[in-house]
Amino acid sequence: MEYKVIPFVASIDPKKGTSDHVAEQLESLIQHYTNLGWTYIRLESVSTYIHPETGCFGTSAKPGYTTSRQMVVFQK
Repeated sequence: MEYKVIPFVASIDPKKGTSDHVAEQLESLIQHYTNLGWTYIRLESVSTYIHPETGCFGTSAKPGYTTSRQMVVFQK
C-alpha cells in the first residue's frame, strides 16, 4: 500500500471568505488526487516545533514556538 501526504492551507479573502470557500478548496484538492487514482483517507493536524532564531549578535532574535499544519492523507 502506498500513502501520499499533501499539506493543505486554505486561502480566503478575510472580508469575503467563508468556511464554504475553505470546504471548496479542500474538495478540489481531494477531487484532483482522486482523479489521479488516490483514495482520500483523512485530514490530519500535525504539530510542529519551530526552533528559535538567535539572530546576528543576539539582535533580531526570535523565540521558538509550536504551530499546527493540516495534512491531507491519501492511499493507493
